[in-house]
Amino acid sequence: MKFSSFLSAPLVLSTPVLGGGGGSGNHEFEDPDDDYQQGSSTKPNFVFIMTDDQDLHLSSLDYQAAVQTHLVKRGTLFKKHFCTVSLCCPSRVSLLTGKAAHNTNVTNVALVSGGGGAGGGAGDDAIVQSNVLSISDKRERAGGYPKFIAEGLNDAYLPVWLQAAGYNTYYTGKLMNSHSTATYNKPFPRGWNRSDFLLDPGTYRYFDAIMSLDNAAPRSTRHHYSTDVIADRALEFLGDAIDAGRQRRPRRPFFLAITPIGPHANVDKGGAFEAPIPARRHSHLFPDVKVPRSPNFNPDTAGNVSYLKHLPRLSDSQITYGDAFYRARLQALQSVDELVARVVAELERHPDVLANTYIIYTSDNGYHIGQHRLPPGKTCNIDEDVNVPLVVRGPGVPAGREVAFPTSHTDIVPTLFVLAGLPLHEDFDGAPFPVTAADNDAAAGGGRARQHRGRLGPNTYKTLRVVGEAYEFMYAVWCTNEHQLYDMRRDPHQLHNLYGRKHTLHGWHIAALSARLDTLLLTLKDCSGQRCRRPWQAIFPQGQVRTLRDAMDDKYDDFFQSQQKVAFQRCTLGYLPEFEGGTAGPLAYYGPDTAVPEQQPIDRS
Repeated sequence: MKFSSFLSAPLVLSTPVLGGGGGSGNHEFEDPDDDYQQGSSTKPNFVFIMTDDQDLHLSSLDYQAAVQTHLVKRGTLFKKHFCTVSLCCPSRVSLLTGKAAHNTNVTNVALVSGGGGAGGGAGDDAIVQSNVLSISDKRERAGGYPKFIAEGLNDAYLPVWLQAAGYNTYYTGKLMNSHSTATYNKPFPRGWNRSDFLLDPGTYRYFDAIMSLDNAAPRSTRHHYSTDVIADRALEFLGDAIDAGRQRRPRRPFFLAITPIGPHANVDKGGAFEAPIPARRHSHLFPDVKVPRSPNFNPDTAGNVSYLKHLPRLSDSQITYGDAFYRARLQALQSVDELVARVVAELERHPDVLANTYIIYTSDNGYHIGQHRLPPGKTCNIDEDVNVPLVVRGPGVPAGREVAFPTSHTDIVPTLFVLAGLPLHEDFDGAPFPVTAADNDAAAGGGRARQHRGRLGPNTYKTLRVVGEAYEFMYAVWCTNEHQLYDMRRDPHQLHNLYGRKHTLHGWHIAALSARLDTLLLTLKDCSGQRCRRPWQAIFPQGQVRTLRDAMDDKYDDFFQSQQKVAFQRCTLGYLPEFEGGTAGPLAYYGPDTAVPEQQPIDRS
């Protein structure tokens, strides 16, 4: 299983990222926990729209006119938003809890042994981590709705907390994998005033889906198109929410989640995966569109690691299939686009409600088609799989703005808490991200940390992303103990692995840089709470280092070289710390003028 961690400066979305200073000096950012104050007495409403497997790097947003008109042009696009796990269920649970997958222990899509990820922290650099996990008879770490229940998360996730704060809450669409006709009432999902959930085995049927309305017995949608059914229900719930809010003084705020399956693959009654099925009215669109031919599309040279380096080049027929699959995804997204238009139109009928409502649009994970010679899929640590759409529109959110500081899914719940004026939980692995213009500007150099997952070949890894004003690095350790180091500013398509090279990056020797990144990864791979949000503080408790640039001082060379290294004893399919090495964590640095030894084990509590 794979996970990604992101470190961010104090005001960033869901991933802990270290936002770094570039140029002549470092930018200091205030603590997000201190920056955000209690909200006004009028709590905002939230409309949360999440697609399934939607890409950012394949330009699918460009084909959604309503999303562009009503959200991108009227809100802010977060270009460096990362999912915590590039797999549906772990990603969704992390998003709903504000916790990394290794802390929710929901690390797969079903009840098989498997495992979860790692996190990041705050400072002046942005750090992102990704990991893949393993299966073992000794320790079951898997996923799906039954695992969500078994871990006690049905009592500790977003709708439960929002209801306790006075919100009405609604949900329509896919909740998570293995939420099925056999498990939907064992027990029912808590925290929802009203709901209409898609259920397995019909979740991924674009026609003849299976749903449960308000905990009633499962029903078939028969020949109705799934996204249209969800759109109709979303409008019904939105009307209920607006009416219910006006019946109380002060008005009762609402949270409405809308989660269609588009553009996920269709899964037929026999369980076979096939291209997404668009609504019939959209099946003729985009006849000549092809997957963008980026430099990493079916490259001549396989410049990667593990099973990826052995993949053959795609054949002409495979490329043709990928292009057709891509067109089907774009066609399936058109009904999602219509859903967005209908929701916004309904809100516009109530200007006072719209003025107090945040609309959030994202995807559970990303997707690749042909990049690095891969067939259609996800779960890898490439940007196509982990860097996902995030658009926010609402009060104080600048219109038509794009921001490039890192954020992640694990930051979304803390951000909603701040916007709702609720105190943050100490055990959140994520941190709030800025949504207003002033906060955007303050965080422009920062970021945070999170995790993501995958399932092909020996596909267990830990990955870290560090973002500063003048640099951005991706560092990974695979279960084969192969390493990756990419300079994402110069090599955004991840084609040239620099690990082990003798030259320098930004004036830093690669060996010294790798030692710093490995210690950060060691700190984040099983972190929780504050250590996820502030990994540099965990390593340097006295505050000598806040950024990668600080850490690159030559005087710390021996300290970083003496650290344990992230390493795997074997490849497995889940999160098993005993096979990852470094379970005691890195040492902490204390200056020579203190009365304690210079190196002490990090407090992991």
